[in-house]
Amino acid sequence: MEKDYRTALGKFWQTVRRLRRGKQLSANTVYSRGGELLASTGDIVGRWKEYFEDLLNPTDTPSVEEPEAEDSEVDSFITQAEVTEVVQQLLGGKAPGVDEIRPEYLKSLDVVGLSWLTHLCNIAWRSGTVPLDWATGVVVPLYKKGDRRMCSNYRGITLLSLPGKVYSRVLERRVRPLVKP
Repeated sequence: MEKDYRTALGKFWQTVRRLRRGKQLSANTVYSRGGELLASTGDIVGRWKEYFEDLLNPTDTPSVEEPEAEDSEVDSFITQAEVTEVVQQLLGGKAPGVDEIRPEYLKSLDVVGLSWLTHLCNIAWRSGTVPLDWATGVVVPLYKKGDRRMCSNYRGITLLSLPGKVYSRVLERRVRPLVKP
């Protein structure tokens, strides 16, 4: 597992160097909402925070009526078979979340490891809460095109915890048949 980690880390930095070649930013600046050029790290981070909060937290969201829940397999314990199936379908080579757990690590789990992951999912399911790392995402802005100093010329991707993704996907598979297309 340690060898896989070192290999993945090496590939990560190799990719970063390859992507940065020829695409160096002329300046580490962004425009404020009012069009003022921001240069200090604190102001730039604040602008990115403001931009993604506005983008991801709209004020005019429609209300959705929740259907009445039926007693079914949705409420039952999460099985190891469900977790195993989701883990096997994870794509390798993806970036980890804040917990630094990579898809390859989960795919290499044996029966005991999958049992522990299933147990963690069941604790989260029964308690209605998830570990902090599962709920924490790192938003990374990816440049699209246009002026690099304008936040709107980037799209954000969120790097999430892989065990949290497994848990979410298990729940999504249970709920999907209940939702009308």
